[in-house]
Amino acid sequence: MAHYEALYGHKCHASLCWTQLGERRVLGPELVSETEDKDRLIQNHLKAASDRQKSYADLKRHEIEYSVGDFVFLKVSPWKKAYRSDPTHIVPVEEIEVRPDLTFKEEPVQILDRDVKVLRRKSIPLVKILWCNHSTEEAT
Repeated sequence: MAHYEALYGHKCHASLCWTQLGERRVLGPELVSETEDKDRLIQNHLKAASDRQKSYADLKRHEIEYSVGDFVFLKVSPWKKAYRSDPTHIVPVEEIEVRPDLTFKEEPVQILDRDVKVLRRKSIPLVKILWCNHSTEEAT
């Protein structure tokens, strides 16, 4: 007994053979044409389902235009620890120089600490750097 049959209680119907037990077998060109018809039918059903889902999703979509000075929320992936609001995390917009392509440059300000991590066969120098527009807690 095949695994699929043992799990689901009936034989797996591959696209090459959709016949039930006891039905007559289709041979030669008839098998190919019947298989193509069933594949076309499946593709049509999948296309209809996809179009239906797209039409539902399109109802909720609309164009949004932003202008300079608008406040927006950014969707970010969640962390393992929950974020607790802290007023020191708010960075005034005047302190960050944003380029026309909406990027800004992080520049190192000071080296806070040095260390050497020793592995079996090599040692890796580590440096803790304070970046501009960040506090000492956010140094990397």
